[in-house]
Amino acid sequence: MSHTIPSLWAATARPPLTLPPPEGDMRADVAIVGAGYTGLAAALSLSRGGASVIVLDTQAPGFGASGRNGGQVIPGIKIDPDEIDTVFGEATTEFVGKTAETTFALIEAEGIACEASRDGWVQGSVKRAHLGLLERRARQWQARGADVDLLTRDEVRAHTGTAIFEGGWIDRRAGRLHPLNYATGLAQAALAQGADIRVGAAATRLAREGQGWRVSLANGASVLAGQVIVATNGYSGALFPKLRASLVPAGSFQVATAPLPDALLQQILPGRCVVSDTRRVGNYFRIGPENRLMMGGRGTFSDTPADAAYTRLIGNLHRTFPETRGLPITYRWTGRVAMTADHLPHVHQPLPGLTMAAGYNGRGVALSSALGTAIGGHLLDGAQPLPFRFTDIRPLPVHALHPIYATLAIWYYRLRDALET
Repeated sequence: MSHTIPSLWAATARPPLTLPPPEGDMRADVAIVGAGYTGLAAALSLSRGGASVIVLDTQAPGFGASGRNGGQVIPGIKIDPDEIDTVFGEATTEFVGKTAETTFALIEAEGIACEASRDGWVQGSVKRAHLGLLERRARQWQARGADVDLLTRDEVRAHTGTAIFEGGWIDRRAGRLHPLNYATGLAQAALAQGADIRVGAAATRLAREGQGWRVSLANGASVLAGQVIVATNGYSGALFPKLRASLVPAGSFQVATAPLPDALLQQILPGRCVVSDTRRVGNYFRIGPENRLMMGGRGTFSDTPADAAYTRLIGNLHRTFPETRGLPITYRWTGRVAMTADHLPHVHQPLPGLTMAAGYNGRGVALSSALGTAIGGHLLDGAQPLPFRFTDIRPLPVHALHPIYATLAIWYYRLRDALET
């Protein structure tokens, strides 16, 4: 993320929580590394169930992807229901179909003030070649009782205010929120249930000690816990190198305009749904705080934000909504999402008492909230099944070169997008 200009979320967020650093030799039933949605939802679930929990992070809750994403609360994963049934089973399909519902229910139950609103998600296609895929997707979810519908070209235009789409579908289970305020609110809810959140020192070492684990921290403190959850996702570092090597941290770039005048607010996204498109390297957009139009997309896979990525994104914004060309772009920022080779989320348990979850591939708000809650429930009671089976951690070949080969993949996907009609 650019630190010279804050994100729109940071600029409109409630004040951050004041949290202490880790100190001395601490003990808990469960230590959680990572104060994003996964870790915080797990902490809330565990604390409510009576477990003692310590959450550890180098930064305040929501510093990573949980406080920088587009705030789109979308159910499902990257594959469609019939394939989810085949790969994971029907129970997983049911779980991922309800992740948005789970997230909004959590927000309501805890009274989290994060501008949450369930106005639906439209997935549009700028390619006629993708319309069959969208029809299959919508029909499969309809067969499972989901409140979704196919949309004609004119209906997509009515929902979005843009003429770029050839057709699409709407998923009314979905919605939007303020992601940084949501992260802060989850942390507050966990604290209220008795969780302990410590920030300011990196977790540097995991070691078995007796029947549990000791998490050592950079400032000399440590936590001894019976169970450990590693919930670092796109910000996974040296604590567990094999996990980091299994993920590609993708740069997700966003921009936001000056506030839209009333005439454009009535024209652009009049029902306030969130939107994304079907291209392999697509864009997503919504109305954000202060009635600003926001658009996001993939850029380079380098840790250094490239001006070219923002230029491309702003160009896409203006092609989608030509009437916004005269509006200044007042915010731009980036962060990391974790991609996996198979585009599926993964839950690992490489050793007894050590659980990891990562790889949300652009569905992180709803999926990480629901999965963190489920992991907490499973650790409280092993009879509560996890929605995803444990998988082996598979490091990617030549992972150190991921910024190069992933950027090449982006170029290749853009070429394929351009060649399709």
